[in-house]
Amino acid sequence: MKAFEKLVRRFGAALPDSPLLSRIRPASEAAQTAAARAQDTLRRAWSSAGLEGDGSPAATIRRTIDEALASAGLAPATGARADAPTDTAQARGEPAREQTETARGRGTSSVIAFQHPAGARTYTLYVPPGLDETTGDGVPLMVMLHGCTQTPDDFATGTRMNALADIHGVLVAYPEQTARDNGSRCWNWFRAQDQQRGDGEPAVLAGIVEDIARRHRVDPRRVYVAGLSAGAAMAVILGRTYPDVFAAVGAHSGLPFAAARDMPGAFAAMQGHGATRRTDSGAQGTRVPTIVIHGTADRTVAVDNGRAIVDDAIAAGAGARPLQPATSTRSTMGGRDVTRTGYRDEEGREWVEYIEIEGAGHAWSGGDPTGSHTDATGPDASALILQFCLAQTR
Repeated sequence: MKAFEKLVRRFGAALPDSPLLSRIRPASEAAQTAAARAQDTLRRAWSSAGLEGDGSPAATIRRTIDEALASAGLAPATGARADAPTDTAQARGEPAREQTETARGRGTSSVIAFQHPAGARTYTLYVPPGLDETTGDGVPLMVMLHGCTQTPDDFATGTRMNALADIHGVLVAYPEQTARDNGSRCWNWFRAQDQQRGDGEPAVLAGIVEDIARRHRVDPRRVYVAGLSAGAAMAVILGRTYPDVFAAVGAHSGLPFAAARDMPGAFAAMQGHGATRRTDSGAQGTRVPTIVIHGTADRTVAVDNGRAIVDDAIAAGAGARPLQPATSTRSTMGGRDVTRTGYRDEEGREWVEYIEIEGAGHAWSGGDPTGSHTDATGPDASALILQFCLAQTR
């Protein structure tokens, strides 16, 4: 702590004007990209440590570092992300995908406050235009769990899930994590109390599904959950603890069930060094269809975590039918090399799909660049996840 205070005193004052700083310019685009990555790493460190508040000593250090980078001509443009690709469709002269309003869908979104004995959250519910809830057993519901620092609106924009919901007639719910419950707005996938049925965030999120079912005619056999990063880790937890609620799970850049039990363990797990995991969950023996998407260049959550989710999904289900050997295909999707591996039972039903994207970082593949933590290149993760999920019924 004394060392930290010394650092605050040292960098608390503004940097002096310097002709040298004013003359420095990045030698190349690579240098600018490297500086952007360095700044992004520092910001993630502040966020992970819960030091993002504007009034904190760390905020002064952060602003000083930002000013130094800006003075040197090395600061990225506002809103830039280190994982965002520079090779965009616009740069290549290709038609840009529909963005902004179209990405958010043409239906209606409502913000709803939800109270539960395990906690209170708000969620945004998207209803496609002209949705017919009177036919059959009701309509499908997709629950989308955002990543750290994101909001429901940001996540909806970046994933374009609402636009797909318009096409397929799906309700989409975006629960929101609060800064009160996690300083970086991450879902608390690494806490033991949030890894079990009937308590913590899993109970709250399952309760949100019930709340939506009271407001709309939801088909209980077609309720799905997907997420990014911390949201993906929580989606995996929901599939394990509430297999009677969720018919399928989509995990993009996430972590396996019980990969950590505390914050230090979370950072270790993210780098692929998680502790030995327990398997008891309150719903042991139930296999839930799962699709996993992960980039090989993910520096935030190591790709081994995605493979571990797949291993768990294949092994899950005491007494369940064994899955047949995997079939893998390689192709190019959205400008990236992709390996798709499917796992089927003896009747040919696909239970698990793993999509590994060569060179992709910690960002939603094929996403809208106006949303945070998105990569405009690569396969359309939203389309792949929704296609997989809609093929599943509980």
